[in-house]
Amino acid sequence: MGKESKSRGFFGWFLVLVILALVVGAVVYMIKKKLDHRNDNKPTPVPGPPGAIDHKYAHALEIAMQFLNVQKSGRLVDNKISWRGDSALTDGSEAKLDLSKGMYDAGDHVKFGFPMAFTATVLSWAILEYRDQMEAVNQLEPAQQSLKWITDFLLNAHPSQNVLYIQVGDPVTDHKCWDRPEDMTEKRPLTQVNASVPGTEVAAETAAAMASASLVFKTADSTYSSTLLTHAKQLFTFADNNRGSYSEKIPEVATYYNSTGYGDELLWAASWLYHATADQSYLEYVTGENGKEFAQWGSPTWFSWDNKLAGTQVLLSRLSFFGASGNSIIENYRKSAEDVMCGLLPKSPTATSSRTASGLIWVSEWNSLQHPVASAFLAALYGDYMLTTQTAKLTCGGHSFEPSDLRNFAKSQADYVLGSNPLKMSFLVGYGDKYPQYVHHRGASIPVDATTGCTDGFQWLNSTKPNPNVAVGALVGGPFLNETFVDSRNNTMQTEPTTYNSAVIVGLLSSLVTTSSAVKSFG
Repeated sequence: MGKESKSRGFFGWFLVLVILALVVGAVVYMIKKKLDHRNDNKPTPVPGPPGAIDHKYAHALEIAMQFLNVQKSGRLVDNKISWRGDSALTDGSEAKLDLSKGMYDAGDHVKFGFPMAFTATVLSWAILEYRDQMEAVNQLEPAQQSLKWITDFLLNAHPSQNVLYIQVGDPVTDHKCWDRPEDMTEKRPLTQVNASVPGTEVAAETAAAMASASLVFKTADSTYSSTLLTHAKQLFTFADNNRGSYSEKIPEVATYYNSTGYGDELLWAASWLYHATADQSYLEYVTGENGKEFAQWGSPTWFSWDNKLAGTQVLLSRLSFFGASGNSIIENYRKSAEDVMCGLLPKSPTATSSRTASGLIWVSEWNSLQHPVASAFLAALYGDYMLTTQTAKLTCGGHSFEPSDLRNFAKSQADYVLGSNPLKMSFLVGYGDKYPQYVHHRGASIPVDATTGCTDGFQWLNSTKPNPNVAVGALVGGPFLNETFVDSRNNTMQTEPTTYNSAVIVGLLSSLVTTSSAVKSFG
C-alpha cells in the first residue's frame, strides 16, 4: 500500500510539472507571436554605417572616383593621373574671370555649365547621404575635393547677381580638333545668361549645386559654405524672376544639352535651398502654385541631367520620412517617388518595360547607362529611408515590396555595369579584367609624348590600337537594347564617358559599400 501510494504521488507531481511546462510554453509562444505580429510592419534592422565592407563595391567606388580627376581643368594640385597636366589656364580671361577650374564634360574639352552643375548637385547628395560609407573606404576626402573643384568654378562663373557664365569653349570649333587638353590652342569663348538672355534651368541647377554643396562644407569650412549659400539664393531668385529656357534664348546650346523645360530645376533648387536654410518660403514654393504647375505628380519620369523631377520627389520624401509628415503636398511628392520605385521594381505590377533581356533599365541609345545608374541610386536612397524609419512595405498595385527589394534592384544595375552581363564586360573603365579599350576620350587616346596640333591628332582617333592611357573610372555610354557593344573610338554613343555619369555611379556605389542606412538630417 505504501509503495503504491508513493508511486501515485510521484506520477501526480510529474503530471503537474508537464502541464505547467506546457502552459508556460504556450504563454511564451503567444507573447512571441504577438511581438512577431507587432513587428510584421517593420523591416529587419540592419547595422548602421560603416558596417561590413563589401570590397567589390568599395573597389569599384575607388576606381569610379578617379575619372573626376581625369576630367579636371586648370592648374592641377596633387595630380594623381600620370598622363594629365595643367590645361585651360586662361579660361575666362576675356571677361577678366578665372574659369580655369571645373571639369571637361566628356571626351571633348568644352565645359558645359548645365550638366557640370548637375554633377556637383548629385555628388553633394551622395556625400550628404553616404558620408560615413565613403569615409569607411577612404573616399570621402576625394569626393569633397572633386566637388570643390567644380564649385570653385561655379562661384567664379557667377560674378554678379544676374549674370552666370554657362559655357567655356565653342563645341563646333572644339570638335574640329582632336588634341590633348594640355595642348589646346583653339579659342575658348564664353557664353552667359543674364536678365536679357535668361536661362532659368541652368541658373536654377547651379543654385541647387551651390545649396547642396553648402551643406557638404558647412562644418569643415563654414565661410566657404556661407559663400555658396549666398550665391545659391541669388541664382535662384535670378532664375525664378527671369524665366526663360536657355535652349530657346541661346539656340546653339540645344545641339548638345537641350533642355525640355525649367520647372523641374526650379523645384529641385527650391528643395535644396529648403534643406540648406530651413527657410519656409522655399517649402512653400514647392508646395504652392509652383508645385501644382511643375511637379507632375503621378507621372513617373527618368532622373537625368535634363529632368530632376524624380530626384526632387525622392529628396522631398525625406521630409515625410524624417519629420514634416502631415503636409499633404509633401505626401504627394512621396507618393510620386513611390510611383517611380514601383516602376523600377521588376516584379511590380507597374514595372516599366524599358529594360534589356537581362534586366538593365534601358531608355536611350545615347549614353544608355545614365538612366539605370541614376534610377538605381534613387532606389538605394528610398530603400534606405524606409530602413532607417522602419517602414516595412512599399505597395505597388496591391503587391507589397520591402526595402531589400529596392536594394536588390540597385545592386542588379550596379552588378550589370561591373560585369554581370551577357558580354561579361565591365563598363567601368579600369574595373575587372575586361573593360572598353577604345574609349572616346581625347586625352586617353593620345600618347603623352606625342606632338599634335588641332587636326593632325585625328590620327589617334582613327588608330586601331587601344588607348595608350587608361581613362580610369570612366563610365562609358553603355550597351544597345540588344545588349551588344562596339568598342570603337568612333562609336560615340557607346564609348564616350561623361562627367555627370561619374556622379551618379559614385552615388550608387557609395550606397552599396556597406550595409546601409540613411542620415536623418543633412544639418
